[in-house]
Amino acid sequence: METNPDVIIDFVTGRSVPNVGAEANRQQVERYLVEEKGYHPDDVLVDLPIAIDINGEIYRSAVDLVVQIDGQPLMAVKCAAGSLGSREREIISAARLLRPSPLPLAVVSDGVTATVLDVMTGKKKGTGLDAIPHRQDLPAYAGEVPLPPIAADRLHREKLVFRSYDTMNVNVSR
Repeated sequence: METNPDVIIDFVTGRSVPNVGAEANRQQVERYLVEEKGYHPDDVLVDLPIAIDINGEIYRSAVDLVVQIDGQPLMAVKCAAGSLGSREREIISAARLLRPSPLPLAVVSDGVTATVLDVMTGKKKGTGLDAIPHRQDLPAYAGEVPLPPIAADRLHREKLVFRSYDTMNVNVSR
């Protein structure tokens, strides 16, 4: 059987995906989440759609990975090639916009290292792949009560931040 270097099989979904941009990095992160951190493949949502209304126009994109436990999204992940720091603000905004209540954690990773971020404060919680919570520990980050929605005066800015960073993504299959 002949292999196509321009296409790889997604570890979580089993679907063929174009091998462009940070796709190889995403495959490393998916594998790490399942094999090292104990997540089930169905805990990991790949290319979760996000649609935000900015002044009456809908901007559509996708978040690389969203990790959920029992159907509750708890962690958004941006898989990047190159500088992780330049993608932190993008994934924090996505985690604040995906649901009415923000997800508690955001992660940016290149498949070799990672930065784990508190979504409400934007502050780093840890660095390195080992800083990503294990499946059994992730629900504790959700707390007893969902995080409060983003204040209306900040919501518009979060949308603009996400769109600004997201439009700079190149070599993605969307």
